[in-house]
Amino acid sequence: MVPAESSGFLGALTGAERAALAGLGASREFDRGATVFHQREDSDRVVVVRAGRVKISTVTGEGREVVLAFRGPGDLLGEQSAIDGEPRSATVTALEPVEALVVAASDFRGFLQAHPRAALVLLEMLSRRLRDADRKRVGFAGSDTVGRVAARLVELSAAHGEPGADGLEITLPLSQEELAGWTGASREAVGKALHQMRALGWIRTQRRRIVVLDLEALRSRAVL
Repeated sequence: MVPAESSGFLGALTGAERAALAGLGASREFDRGATVFHQREDSDRVVVVRAGRVKISTVTGEGREVVLAFRGPGDLLGEQSAIDGEPRSATVTALEPVEALVVAASDFRGFLQAHPRAALVLLEMLSRRLRDADRKRVGFAGSDTVGRVAARLVELSAAHGEPGADGLEITLPLSQEELAGWTGASREAVGKALHQMRALGWIRTQRRRIVVLDLEALRSRAVL
């Protein structure tokens, strides 16, 4: 497991900044499946993930879940609502047991005022996330389901892939429904795309488990 201090928002802070932030918060644990934040609830805290991974999602007016992102150790959650005071725009769910630092929104804003370098780190992080969202939006508009699924598998391989005896195992426990919600396609369409990739020898799948056998083939098919 990658230490939280070496990755994400936390990894971009100095030792003194990390200590100052830790001094403002309290440790908390979330069980697998627990909700860290609810969509549309008022903002009263930010969360820094120290261990474990979470899913960020929203629900459409038709009741369909759309997966926006996955976050892990070192990542900051709830920062937008803490800054602008608006209700939560998404729900955050623990995909596995999570250890976190919870900081009151008012204390987090005070931390940014007292540590302008950390505020710049946050601004850069938000800018990267916005660019990534724009890139995905363009990719979704110009790609079929196979291309979108391939792109997400390439992304998962980079962030959550571990080399094994016969391929790169994606360690994030992701269901087919969640993969569909992340690619903006139906579960049936994603199932067909995965079936095609298995037939081509690009991947092997089991329940909540994907092993990438031919990463270059996925890259060549992906719209990134």
